[in-house]
Amino acid sequence: MSEWIYGVNPVREGLQGSRRRPLEVLVAKGQHSPRLQQVLAEAREAGVTVNEKDRPALDRLAGNRHHQGVMLKVEAYPFAHLDELLGAWRDSGGKAFFLVLDGITDPHNLGALIRSADAAGCQGVIVAKDRSCPVTAVVDKASAGALEHVLLCQVTNLARTLETLKREGLWVHGLAGEAEAVPFYQADLKTDLALVVGSEGSGLRPNVRKHCDLLLAIPMHGGISSLNASVAAGVALFEVVRQRS
Repeated sequence: MSEWIYGVNPVREGLQGSRRRPLEVLVAKGQHSPRLQQVLAEAREAGVTVNEKDRPALDRLAGNRHHQGVMLKVEAYPFAHLDELLGAWRDSGGKAFFLVLDGITDPHNLGALIRSADAAGCQGVIVAKDRSCPVTAVVDKASAGALEHVLLCQVTNLARTLETLKREGLWVHGLAGEAEAVPFYQADLKTDLALVVGSEGSGLRPNVRKHCDLLLAIPMHGGISSLNASVAAGVALFEVVRQRS
């Protein structure tokens, strides 16, 4: 199986990535920008076939007009096994740092979360199989190429996975908004850690929530009571980075 990714930066990352083999590049006819010419040069250097198509054909393949005139066909995304993530942590020689996503169904949010996880130095991202959007070109573009660098693991039972992480010595902390949750800047985040983020609508599912060692809240001082899931995760991820620095 194969799929398409689009946009100059995602395509460049896809040509250089190690997780999915690049198969073919499509470029819109008449496109001559320096950035696009650099992409085509990298494709030819990598031995990837380059074909020209009318721009409407790219619009149809991408499902929108935001492809920046270039698309890349790659092998279907190969999810990592949980053991691979644990191995990446041990090989790093540092503290464990995983992002766990419960019910993220919006592809823009998923891509942004993967991008933040990569920037914060997470060894992997874990998603539930039954309540998560699939890896699509929209996810890839929203991740700005981070999908090629972050290990993404899909699991059948998220609660059971959290218990596995605990047995490996990790603390599992969930982001929540209720009053009894601990303000996240008061928590010790320098330990081996898995940070769990729920959906924007309903947050963490009860069965996932009860497997968390601690619930953390981001203090809110304005007129709204919650943040976008990817924004909230970004704030928390970089509090971990700050404490560990």
